[in-house]
Amino acid sequence: MADAVRRTVRAMDSAPVVGRLGKRSRRRQSHLLFLLPALAYMVAFFGYPVVKNVVMGFQHYTTTTFYTGQAPWVGFANYRAVVSSAVFDKALLNTVLFTVGSIAGQFLIGLAIALFFRRRFPLNGVMRSLLLLPWLVPLIVSSAVWRWILDQDNGVLNRFLGDLHLVQDRPGWLTSTSLALFAVIVVNIWIGIPFNVAILYGGLQDIPEELYEAAALDGATGWRAFRHVTWPLLRPVVSVVLVLGVVYTVKVLDVILGLTNGGPANATQTIASQSYQLSFQQFDFGQGAALGNILIVISLVFAVLYLRANRRAVEQ
Repeated sequence: MADAVRRTVRAMDSAPVVGRLGKRSRRRQSHLLFLLPALAYMVAFFGYPVVKNVVMGFQHYTTTTFYTGQAPWVGFANYRAVVSSAVFDKALLNTVLFTVGSIAGQFLIGLAIALFFRRRFPLNGVMRSLLLLPWLVPLIVSSAVWRWILDQDNGVLNRFLGDLHLVQDRPGWLTSTSLALFAVIVVNIWIGIPFNVAILYGGLQDIPEELYEAAALDGATGWRAFRHVTWPLLRPVVSVVLVLGVVYTVKVLDVILGLTNGGPANATQTIASQSYQLSFQQFDFGQGAALGNILIVISLVFAVLYLRANRRAVEQ
């Protein structure tokens, strides 16, 4: 009789625990159910294309594959072909120059504008809203407008410079092999400035004013306040801006196609534009996928190296 009573008491004590465990398991299951649509979307629109692109990089994938359903396995032949081509070295150099020039210009100008808008003055919000317009305009439309502005014969820029007697001959901004890449970089900087301003301005707003007041008491104003207060606290936001900027810029295609289509004489050819031409103009999808995979590896390597260097600097 006593044993039966003890078992009953233990069962009554364990009942709340079992009930709590059951609620936790049901809560986890409900969380997983809510995550399933997002996971399905990621797998369908990001995971599958990446895996398919990696596989295509090792296949002889052409237009005939769509009819025969067969894509012979060629191993690293596609990679050897694109790396040994006469255009690859030029495209790789242009990709580095385009990415570094665009990121440096966008970040420095964006940071300066964000610091300017941190001050309170009339129409501050209106001007910040207007600054977002270049970011909202479709890239192909922006490219068409800039192509008209930079036109050698009838472009607004050359007419303006000619009226001011700043140039004697009209420069071929998009037709000269020495100026085309510079012009494309300038246009991409103009397009990317609003993104940098929006993110950096948000980071600046999170810095308490009390820190600047305390720093001013110690004589840290102007550049010294920026160096010792603003920059250390803004560094995590800067990391996000630079990593996202590089990942986005290294694969820019719309601007280059809209302005120069990789010309003249491959002066603005990048790995992204070369991959597009191989895939959708020469219809060699295998080599185009190989270049796309090289581009993904470059982006990942930069992101990992920068994040590790930034983490080390923060720890020190």
